Amino acid sequence: MLVLKKKNMSVLREIEDKMIRRNYSPSTITSYLGVLKKYASFCKVNNLDPKQDVHPFLHYIIQNNYSISYQNQAINAIKYYWKNILNKDKAYIEIDRPLKEKKLPEVLSLEEVSRIFDACSNFKHLMILKTIYACGLRISEVINLEYKDINGERLTVRIKNAKGKKERIVPIPIELIEELRSYFKVYRPYKYLFEGNGSTKLQPKKYSPSSIRAIIKNMRQRARISRVITPHTLRHSYATHLYEYGINLRSIQVLLGHESSKTTEIYTRVSNIHISNTPSPLNFLKKKDAGKK
Repeated sequence: MLVLKKKNMSVLREIEDKMIRRNYSPSTITSYLGVLKKYASFCKVNNLDPKQDVHPFLHYIIQNNYSISYQNQAINAIKYYWKNILNKDKAYIEIDRPLKEKKLPEVLSLEEVSRIFDACSNFKHLMILKTIYACGLRISEVINLEYKDINGERLTVRIKNAKGKKERIVPIPIELIEELRSYFKVYRPYKYLFEGNGSTKLQPKKYSPSSIRAIIKNMRQRARISRVITPHTLRHSYATHLYEYGINLRSIQVLLGHESSKTTEIYTRVSNIHISNTPSPLNFLKKKDAGKK
């Protein structure tokens, strides 16, 4: 643990309490504490001061092939510790970040989405996957979705636990509303639309993210899709398909809850609109050769 003793409270406990009070998500709290435990252990083994010796630790995680995402997470966690616990000024806590990998998202075709749904024989599993795709939800958003968040009259869903604690409202198709009504009659959830095993009226239990990941992995195999996909692939596919069917980027940005339009613009790079409408230079050669005959 970080060696800075306070009355009956470790620094890690203080960090956790402060993050809870500031309404950080449970996943962020878990991630930050995990990084800081690793950082503290590294400093202890190498006789370094966790209050200032950050670069050897960052070099260590780079050398050990931790992802760029993890590297940024480590920087965020350490900066949080320095800023909010040590009260260091902003100039002191500036840390160079690694360049982000500019990978394009994996996107399913409409036919592949249909195959995944057709392969899903479990009604609850099917409703989970359809809700993610139909509304463009993150996995954290679908597990936090309460049945009262769905407005069947207005055909909308209120996303209350979105990234960055921002609410948004997205449309939901009438076909899915009708299917969810049938689902509700069968499963009778107490609070959350999708609840896990052991959920009760007094202690409603959310469906676990790992279970949803397992579902999509299983459905990918059943649908004979060779590419690696995740629940987030359905969200990427939702955005790409909207763009391909003429929905403007600004509307898609709002529906996805993106703060920056640049984040949404990536879907123009995976859309088939520009790709399929762009000819190959081989076509020009064929036309030239045909003209010579």
